[in-house]
Amino acid sequence: MGIFVSIASYCDPVLPFTLERAAAMASDPAGLHFGVVDQSPAGSPRPFLPTGGARLSQVQLDVADARGPCWARAIAMSLYDGEAWFLQLDSHMDFDPGWDERLVAQAQELGAPARDLVLTTYPDAFRFVDGQPVRQPTASGVLAQVLRPGTTFATDHPVLSFEAQPVQSSVALPAFHVGAGCLFAPGRIAQQLPYDPWLYFHGEEQAYALRLYTHGWDLFHVPGLPIHHLYNDPGSGAPPRPLHWDAAHDALRQTGWWSLEQRSRARLAALVAGEDLGVYGLGSARTLAAYADFCGIDYAARTLAPRAFTPRLP
Repeated sequence: MGIFVSIASYCDPVLPFTLERAAAMASDPAGLHFGVVDQSPAGSPRPFLPTGGARLSQVQLDVADARGPCWARAIAMSLYDGEAWFLQLDSHMDFDPGWDERLVAQAQELGAPARDLVLTTYPDAFRFVDGQPVRQPTASGVLAQVLRPGTTFATDHPVLSFEAQPVQSSVALPAFHVGAGCLFAPGRIAQQLPYDPWLYFHGEEQAYALRLYTHGWDLFHVPGLPIHHLYNDPGSGAPPRPLHWDAAHDALRQTGWWSLEQRSRARLAALVAGEDLGVYGLGSARTLAAYADFCGIDYAARTLAPRAFTPRLP
């Protein structure tokens, strides 16, 4: 019943904390297999193996060779080694005691692993105070992903903006979007729906949500998510970390981030147009029209219904 934990990290000083806390707070640390892609300056130290018998598989890349978050997530996913469960995370997370057991139980309550499903959202925040993680909860129930107020389709690309909206619910809610930094599913997802390395960052979650939905996977937001996210703001209490598109890092590369972003937007447009993208394309179990009926996001008509801005009910 092992869990493969996929982590793409970019010059992140919090990565060692994330690995250590994930192992220390797990009910079964020996059941964890971390697949880490660490994009850091040449000569950076490798994160050490977490305690408790956890396994670490790592790819280390110089920042000059990095090609964006989705490319790194695709490499990290390729380190999957047949574990029963798959968890994709950002590199700056904290965990409640027994988080691994809790996620498995939540998924099983909804029918996994026999059922194709994903538990996901943008998790509640934490920050560091005097070096210690402190929770910043927004809800005691569910964080449901919906369109951000005021969001509209741009004329030249289909990228949309989403947010997590607190909902007082003690049961899981159906979802129509995913949080790339917190995604839990049966392990077969890594082979059936591999991450698309030709995406960059913006629109990655839309693409993966659509691929999952059209391949017949059900998405859920669950109450009491036992994982927390450190957001990159001045009040985080953590050392500042650069982003892939920062000018100083971008200057090191022959292909700049904006070129990758433009390619990614075209990639998402090709996906929603139903072009043949091979294993990275849409499935045949459900249609985009059914997705529009479900959540109100109509990619064909480029319209957004009011229900796209509100959580789905059980």
